[in-house]
Amino acid sequence: MSCERTQTDSTETDHLQTRRTEFDDSDTRRDEMHDSLEAWVEQFAELSDEARASAELQEWLDVQSRFHDYSYRNTLLIKHQCPEATKVAGYNTWQNEFDRHVSKGESAIWIWAPIIAKRCPRCGNSQSYHTNSDCAYEETPPEEWEKGLVGFKPVPVFDVSQTEGEPLPELDTAAHGAGDELLDALLEAGLELGVRVNIVPPEEWSHGSAAGVCTERSTYDCSLLVEVRDDDNAAQVASVLAHEYAHSLLHFDIDGADEREKREVEAESTAYVVSSQYFGLDASRSALYAAAWDGEPAETIQERLERIVATGREIIGAVETEV
Repeated sequence: MSCERTQTDSTETDHLQTRRTEFDDSDTRRDEMHDSLEAWVEQFAELSDEARASAELQEWLDVQSRFHDYSYRNTLLIKHQCPEATKVAGYNTWQNEFDRHVSKGESAIWIWAPIIAKRCPRCGNSQSYHTNSDCAYEETPPEEWEKGLVGFKPVPVFDVSQTEGEPLPELDTAAHGAGDELLDALLEAGLELGVRVNIVPPEEWSHGSAAGVCTERSTYDCSLLVEVRDDDNAAQVASVLAHEYAHSLLHFDIDGADEREKREVEAESTAYVVSSQYFGLDASRSALYAAAWDGEPAETIQERLERIVATGREIIGAVETEV
C-alpha cells in the first residue's frame, strides 16, 4: 500500500472533502495546511447529514487511535493525505533508526512539528519575533532565556507502507497484553486518574443492565467511584472499565442534559480510541453518532476534538506506567 493522492475537488460543496490532499508548493504549504484544517472543522460543523457526520468522526477516530500521541490537527492532516497510515517517520529516521528507505516516487505526508527555541519570559516569542514585537521586556538578556515552544513548522514524514527495507521490530505494548494483565494495569491506573474502582460480583450488582457506572465523588479526596460488573472474561471487564474512565473524566460533573449528551459523544469517542484500537479490545461504535454536535460552531468542535485527544492520552499514559 502506498499513499497515492490527488488534489481535492473544490466543487464538492455539499459535504466534507474526502479525496486525498497534497501540499506540494513550499511557498504556500503552511497556509494550505492551516486552511485545510480550518475548512474540515468548519464543514464538519455545518454537516446536517447525521450519517455522514458520524462517518467522518469515525474515520478521524480510526487515525487518531493509531497515532494517539499526536494532536488532532496532525491526525486530521494524516487523514487527509494518507488515511491508511499506521506508522510515520521522517526520511532520515527511517534510514538511520529502522534501516529502511523511502520508495522512489512517494509523496511526503506533511504534519506540524514544534519549534523549540529560547523565548521571551513575558511574550513567549523567540528572539527574532520578540525584536519585532511591542514587548519591552529587558530584565534578562536573550541568551539567558529558557527554551520553550515558540511555534510550529511543516515537516515531511512517510508511512511505513511508503518504505522498503528491514522489517520493523515487534513492539511490546499494552495492546498485545493478555486481558488479565491489561485489567490489572487499568485498575492500578485508577489512582493516577483520580478514580476509585469496585469490581462487583454479578450477584451483588444493583445497576440493572449496565455493565459499568460512575456513581459518586468522594467528599474526602474528590476522587470518583466507578463500579464495573465482574465477568469471567477479563478483557470484557477491562473494556468496560476503559469506557467508564472516559465517561467519568469527561462528564460526571457536567450539569445540563444537553451538554451531557454532547460530552457522551466525546466519552464514547475517547473510549473507542483507548479500547478498540490502542488496547485491542472490543469497543462498540453504537454511541459514535455526531448528531448531538449538530449546529455547534467550529471553535466548539475544535475544543471537543482536543478534549478527546487529551483524555485518551491521559488514560493511555496512566496505563502505560503500570505495564
